[in-house]
Amino acid sequence: MTRFWPTQTTLLPPMRCLRSIAIVPLLLLLAAPAGAQDAVPTQVTVRAVSNDAKLIQDPVGGAHITIEHVETGEVLAEGRQSGDSGSTEKIMRQPHERGASIYEAPGAAKYETTLDLAEPTRVRVTAEGPLDYPQAMQTASKTVLLVPGEDVAGDGITLTLHGFIVEVLRPSASDVNPGGDVPVRARVQMMCGCPTKPGGLWDATRYTIRAQLLREGAVVAEEPLSFTGTTSEYEGALSMPDAGADQVRVTATDADRVNFGMGTMSL
Repeated sequence: MTRFWPTQTTLLPPMRCLRSIAIVPLLLLLAAPAGAQDAVPTQVTVRAVSNDAKLIQDPVGGAHITIEHVETGEVLAEGRQSGDSGSTEKIMRQPHERGASIYEAPGAAKYETTLDLAEPTRVRVTAEGPLDYPQAMQTASKTVLLVPGEDVAGDGITLTLHGFIVEVLRPSASDVNPGGDVPVRARVQMMCGCPTKPGGLWDATRYTIRAQLLREGAVVAEEPLSFTGTTSEYEGALSMPDAGADQVRVTATDADRVNFGMGTMSL
């Protein structure tokens, strides 16, 4: 009986096939994009601050914070800054040394989020507030390059909101009589809700606080307001012209520190 013994030639094709199968995954791996990276969780802290004062805190509604991708406009994160106004001693009284923490303190207002970043990313960070006082709200923004894995903590990214919160408390409807005096009372606070008064930490003697009567947008009477003795409150009287007026406007200004505020009341 004749036996057939396989030769080396008959074995080669199957072996070559197996080797090819083994090489395919390796080639696919090597063919993956060289720049592809996994996203890295990156912490970002943002703080909105009242100019010449403290952090925008919960009692004034906090501030709305938005972080968006500069190139695409995609909103990467948004939310509300919450907490208290921070340490008066650190923010307002102690000299600020380079590199020292100013705003970080237990309970101090901030907005924190974690972004998944796969590459260095330029973002636009925006703060708007104080949220409980629409007539006083201001906006500030800045662009920042964020790097994956490089957390932004401590004082974080700070945004300064300029202005005052001005509320017109009086007159009431019964106070308005043509040809008579109109009593005006207003409350003036910093954007963080911090109090103002003459000689105080937020010294009202530096501010110009004035009341105006308007008729169809034109000023028909104007007088300064004086401190009432109650923190943050100021009062005065305006002479109502015979032709009447349809609005009271109170302004507070501190041009040296670029803080301006306004409140109105319809008559």
